[in-house]
Amino acid sequence: MEKQAFDIDVALERIEQAVQPWPKAALFQLAEEGYTSVFEQLLACMISIRTYDEVTLPVSRTLFARARTPASIGQLSWEELDALISPSTFHERKAQQILAIAQQVETQFGGVLPGDRDVLLSFAGVGPKCANLVLGVACGTPVISVDIHVHRVTGRWGYVKGSTPEKTLSALEATLPQAYWITINRLLVPFGKHICTGNRPKCSTCPVLDMCRQVGVDEHR
Repeated sequence: MEKQAFDIDVALERIEQAVQPWPKAALFQLAEEGYTSVFEQLLACMISIRTYDEVTLPVSRTLFARARTPASIGQLSWEELDALISPSTFHERKAQQILAIAQQVETQFGGVLPGDRDVLLSFAGVGPKCANLVLGVACGTPVISVDIHVHRVTGRWGYVKGSTPEKTLSALEATLPQAYWITINRLLVPFGKHICTGNRPKCSTCPVLDMCRQVGVDEHR
């Protein structure tokens, strides 16, 4: 197949339609359900680390049904919090980190976590990917969150070249129109899970096959 020039506007418009049948990425789904505060989004993002969305969503809902503010989280014992988030990976460490964050938000910020990247990154357990995702979803701040799906898909397209998610982030910041900085994660998480998969991607049903360079794809469906 002769490849067309890659048009990000067309690609994301097509992908928007293609991912409609599948569940939304966890933090975007939780935001739609009303969990929109910076604190709630941060906790959900921490729960999601090394954890499938299929687990993150019910665990976050269970936690928020019990407590959703720094004050109410801070009143839980470690044992209570750990039990609430126990289906997530590394839950013991996460429970400790979440309690420390809740107490710090209460004492330093009057119970309201600001949408400030430096503040988020100052917390143990919070890295750039998580901070950017929280700021994008909770605050609408134009930042790019590069997870494994965004890293793999944009590299496979040939749209950017980055050997690590961090390098892909820098490349996307220089290339991707800012209007798509939040959208890229929302779209490419379900797209990467269901079409542009890590192994044997479903190229035969891909809506952007005519533009994709299929970098590194040796076998596909």
